[in-house]
Amino acid sequence: MADNECEEPKIRMNKVVRANLRYGKKVHILPIDDTIEGVTGSLFDAYLKPYFAEAYRPVRKGDLFLVQGMMRSIEFKIIETDPDEYCIPVKREDEERLEDVGYDDVGGVRKQMAQIRELGILLYGPPGTGKTLIARAVANETGAFFFSINGPEIMSKMAGESESNLRKAFEEAEKNAPSIIFIDEIDSIAPKREKTHGEVGRRIVSQLLTLMDGLKSRAHVIVMGATNRPNSIDPALRRFGRFDREIDIGVPDEVGRLEVLRIHTKRMKLADDVDLERVAKDTHGFVGADLAALSTEAALQCIREKMDVIDLEDDTIDAEVLNSMAVTNEHFQTALSSTNPSALRETTIKLPVEHPEMFEKFGMSPSKGVLFYGPPGCGKTLLAKAIANECQANFISIKGPELLTMWFGESEANRGNSVGDAGGAGDRVLNQLLTEMDGMNAKKTVFVIGATNRPDIIDPALLRPGRLDQLIYIPLPDEASRLQIFKACLRNGADITEICQRACKYAIREDIEKDIERQRRKNENSEAMEEDETDEGPEIKPVHFEESMKHARRSVSDADIKKYQVFAQTLQQSRGFGSEFRFPQTENNGGEAAPTPFSSATVAGEEDDLYD
Repeated sequence: MADNECEEPKIRMNKVVRANLRYGKKVHILPIDDTIEGVTGSLFDAYLKPYFAEAYRPVRKGDLFLVQGMMRSIEFKIIETDPDEYCIPVKREDEERLEDVGYDDVGGVRKQMAQIRELGILLYGPPGTGKTLIARAVANETGAFFFSINGPEIMSKMAGESESNLRKAFEEAEKNAPSIIFIDEIDSIAPKREKTHGEVGRRIVSQLLTLMDGLKSRAHVIVMGATNRPNSIDPALRRFGRFDREIDIGVPDEVGRLEVLRIHTKRMKLADDVDLERVAKDTHGFVGADLAALSTEAALQCIREKMDVIDLEDDTIDAEVLNSMAVTNEHFQTALSSTNPSALRETTIKLPVEHPEMFEKFGMSPSKGVLFYGPPGCGKTLLAKAIANECQANFISIKGPELLTMWFGESEANRGNSVGDAGGAGDRVLNQLLTEMDGMNAKKTVFVIGATNRPDIIDPALLRPGRLDQLIYIPLPDEASRLQIFKACLRNGADITEICQRACKYAIREDIEKDIERQRRKNENSEAMEEDETDEGPEIKPVHFEESMKHARRSVSDADIKKYQVFAQTLQQSRGFGSEFRFPQTENNGGEAAPTPFSSATVAGEEDDLYD
C-alpha cells in the first residue's frame, strides 16, 4: 500500500506478501511498435537492462510499462515466454488478441469443461460449438505453454519435412513444460491409413502415433485434438494412452444458449425490452458461433439505424448519440430472421422429451421410436418436424437413399454417425440400424421417427418393442380435416396445397391482366383515368378455386387407400389389439361402473385439432 512516509516510487507491504513474492528467472518482453519508430541499437542494452538491473521490479503477464532512456520513452508489454535478446515489436491492435481467454468466456459446456480439467482429450462436435476456444481457455487458466497446430499447416511439399514439423512442435512443447499441444482439424493430418492414397499421409499418422507414445509420463505435456469428423480419424489414435478421453461438444441447450448470449452481450448496451431468456428459447439449434453472429448482427442493426446522425469522418461520436444507442428486442428479432443455425443445416417426442421425470416416477424408460405409415402426401414428414419443433428438440432428417453408397462398409459408417457388394448392402444397413437403436444410451433423449408408404415390406425385427414399437397410421384427411388444411394452406396434404397454389396463380394472372388493361386505358385517356383510379387489394375469389379444381388431381387412388386400410386392420389383428380385458370392477355408490379416461367418447371429445 502507498504511504506518506515512503518515497514516491516505493510502496510499503507486509512480510506475508513479501515472503510470497517469487523471483522471476525468465521473462519475455515485447515493445509496442509505435513507440520505437526511429530507435536504433539494442533495446535490451539501452532500455531493459538498466530498468531491471538490481531493481527487483514486481511484474506479471499482461503488464504494460514505460521505460525512459536516451531522450525518449518506450512502452513494453510482459508476454511471459522465453526471453530473446532481439525483441519482436507487437502491434497495438494485436494487444486485444493477446488478452487471456478464460473459462468465463466459454458458455454452454459446463459438464465438458469439468472433464477437460482432468485429462487430455479429443474434442469432437459440430462446427462452431467452441472446441478451439475451450482449448485456449484451458491453456490460459492453467498457465501452461500453449502450442497450437492447425492440421493443414504441418503439410509440406518437401519429403520428410511434414514429419519434421511435427517433431519440432513436440520438442518445443517438452522444453516449455508444462504445456498443451492443441491439434486443430486433426482429421486432416491423421485420417484412416487404409483410406489414405498418398504415402505422406500414412507417414504423418505413424509419426504422430510414435510421438504420442514417446511422451514421458512426467513430461507434463498434454495433447488435445479437435475435429468435427471423429470417425475419420485413424482408430489407432483413439486407443487408451493416446486420445483416451473423447468429449462430445454438442449443440447447447436452452440454458447453455443463455450463458453464451450473456457472454456475447456483456459489453453491449441492451434496452429494457430485451429478454435474453426468450432469445435463448427462440434460438433452437444455434451453436456458439451462431449466437455470436446473432449478437453482432443485432448490434449492427442498431448502428445502421443511427447512421444518418453519425458523421463517419469525425474521430469521435457525440455523447448524446452514443447514449441513445441501445440494442432492442426488435434488433434481435430482425437478426434472427437473417441468421441460420448451423446445427439445423440438415434441417436440426412430446411426452418423453418434455416430461422424462414422469417415466422415471413409474420406473419405465421412454419409448425409443415410432413409425408413421400411410399414403404419400398425407403429412408424415411434416408431422415429424412439427413434433420436433413443439418439443424444441434437434431434428435431424435422414433420407433412406442417402445412406446407401457404393463403398463397402460406408453405409454402416453413415448410420453410425447419426445415432461392399450391392446385394448385401441392405442387410448390413438394417443390422447396423438395429444395433444403433439397441445401443442408444437410455440417459440420452434420442427419439427415432420412421416414415414410409410401404409398411408391408419393413423387416419385423425393426418393429419389435424397444425399437420402432409404436405404429401410427396417418390416413387421408376426412372432410373436416380437409377444411383445416385449406385454412392452413391459405396461411401455407399435398393435393390441397396444389389447389391453393393454382388458385393463387389464377388470381395473380388476373391481376396482371387488369394492370395491363388499366395502363392501356390510361394511355388512351389519361385525364379520365386520373379521376377514378382505384387499385383493389389482391384477392383470391371463388371463381379462381373453381377453375383450379378443374385441373386438380388425386395422388392416391381408391385401390391404394384400400390397401393401407387392410394393412392397418391386419396389423391390429396380428398384434391382438382390441381385446376386452378388464379387472373385476368395483361399483361406486350409484351402482354404476366408474368411467375410464380412455373411453372412445372421452378421447374423441378432448382430441386437439392438428391444424389449429
